[in-house]
Amino acid sequence: MVEATGLQRGPARPLLVYDGDCAFCTRSVEAIRERIRPDVDFQPGQGLDLAAFGLTTQQVDRAVQWVGIDGSRAAGAQAVARMLSRAGRLWRLAGRVMGVPPVSWLAAAVYRLIANNRQRMPGATAACAVPLPDRR
Repeated sequence: MVEATGLQRGPARPLLVYDGDCAFCTRSVEAIRERIRPDVDFQPGQGLDLAAFGLTTQQVDRAVQWVGIDGSRAAGAQAVARMLSRAGRLWRLAGRVMGVPPVSWLAAAVYRLIANNRQRMPGATAACAVPLPDRR
């Protein structure tokens, strides 16, 4: 279990928090762990004291959340970019490029499209649906 070391500083290793009730999200994390292998802890939000990390259930339901060792936070495509920047050389480059406009704008749009339709993605279940008020 990952523990917060306080809101001023983040966890001992960067943390990517995802919706563990979503089969698509869980399978995506498993694939990332196997193939990309970033130096990041992955935890489903359902198993964490989210408040200790300055997060809410609504944030985790809507998008993956990054909590850096320095306490920095990011969500969605920016969280993915930071996670990729902690992987091997080509992935690190991809993460850096994803963080720079105009690529970051495109990454955010693609992330939101996938997140809003994750219940339609391969291997997904009805539990993967983002609540309607959060869809934009």
